[in-house]
Amino acid sequence: MTLIDETTTVPSGGPALPQVRRVLTSLPGPRSAEVLDRKADAVASGVAHSVPVAVVAAGGGVVVDADGNSLIDLGSGIAVTTVGNAHPKVAEAVAAQAAQFTHTCFMISPYESYVDVAEALNRLTPGDFAKKSALFNSGAEAVENAIKIARKHTGRQAVVAFDHGYHGRTNLTMALTAKSMPYKSGFGPFAPEVYRVPGSYPYRDGLTGPEAAKRAITLIEKQIGAGNLAGVIIEPIQGEGGFIVPADGFLEAVVAWCRENGVVFIADEVQTGFARTGAMFASELFGIEPDLITTAKGIAAGLPLAGVTGRAEIMDAAHAGGLGGTYGGNPIACAAAIAAIDAFENDGLIERANQIGEILTGRLNGIRENDARIGDVRGHGAMVAAEFVDPETGEPDAALAAAVAKACLAEGVIVLTCGTFGNVIRFLPPLSIDDDLLAEGLDVVAAALAAA
Repeated sequence: MTLIDETTTVPSGGPALPQVRRVLTSLPGPRSAEVLDRKADAVASGVAHSVPVAVVAAGGGVVVDADGNSLIDLGSGIAVTTVGNAHPKVAEAVAAQAAQFTHTCFMISPYESYVDVAEALNRLTPGDFAKKSALFNSGAEAVENAIKIARKHTGRQAVVAFDHGYHGRTNLTMALTAKSMPYKSGFGPFAPEVYRVPGSYPYRDGLTGPEAAKRAITLIEKQIGAGNLAGVIIEPIQGEGGFIVPADGFLEAVVAWCRENGVVFIADEVQTGFARTGAMFASELFGIEPDLITTAKGIAAGLPLAGVTGRAEIMDAAHAGGLGGTYGGNPIACAAAIAAIDAFENDGLIERANQIGEILTGRLNGIRENDARIGDVRGHGAMVAAEFVDPETGEPDAALAAAVAKACLAEGVIVLTCGTFGNVIRFLPPLSIDDDLLAEGLDVVAAALAAA
């Protein structure tokens, strides 16, 4: 399949895609429609999509479809292409590794790139203590293995997750995930010994961080018992749940309680990790040092890779052969991760995430001042959200969020909805987007809201 616009080239070390918004057809255009018709016939209907296009190229801040439409990307494949799509360093590293070997299985014949990634994770994740890592394929797999490690280390079984949390789609991670539809409905029964307590949602609960922590800890102590608890898992900023930033002091208090009671504190940084929040890891924003951290998404710029990193004595609790997987730490994915980490550390991407965050929050708060249908703007770095509400009651307005997202897409801007109530639009632009394109995308969002 080729682009309809022959002047457009794929950014694989050569000329970059033109950084323009261009809508030549209604979406889907005829070529994309052909692919989507084939998808309907060949792909299970449970595998849905939110943007009706067939992508043929992406880079910088745009995604180009088979009909030559160029869409502003404010989603990054759900925070995956943080360094930018087809980043030259990553593309070069992937090609070089593929020419050497594509697989041996690290559990059979180890290779250096896996060790390189583990060493980088041990160095970059918060905490001035000895660490070790293990690599897997997806965020859900990383979370599941973190729970396995915590249970093995403590000899306990219970695990606590939080309201509005999202941790994956496997059986255990569905149990950890809060939202039923579309992630859990009809797929049970789920893994046992998983418990849920309220976290901190400042916009809706009105509690300070210490107050919210006291509420959660009281429920844990009375309904589960610290002596039965292997681990507590939470996203430092909750992603799918609505980009919920906890009140100051909440995470610190939960971590302190875990330390006092021998409970493993697990930070799920699958979405928040790797410069997304304006720090390498969101845990740094709150001054916490998790016992275990799970990573994926942005780690390898689109290649399937995930990791669990943590205190060496906890990571070493599992017996030999207890962790692993055929594809875990695939050499091509590791090569991509090494290149991506190089970009995060040396290309000013943390600073860029904060610049993007200032643009996003400044513009969205400006809109909010004149439109009470935006109840809250929150986030850090290039991970920002707007929550849409009924201005009279403050109740969630999912229909408005969906209408704005649909209108934006029709005008060539990709935005993603989220939130337990479906009333949040999240902004996750690649850090390679330029200011003009970001501003144009936000112009479209503002116009869509005004017209809704």
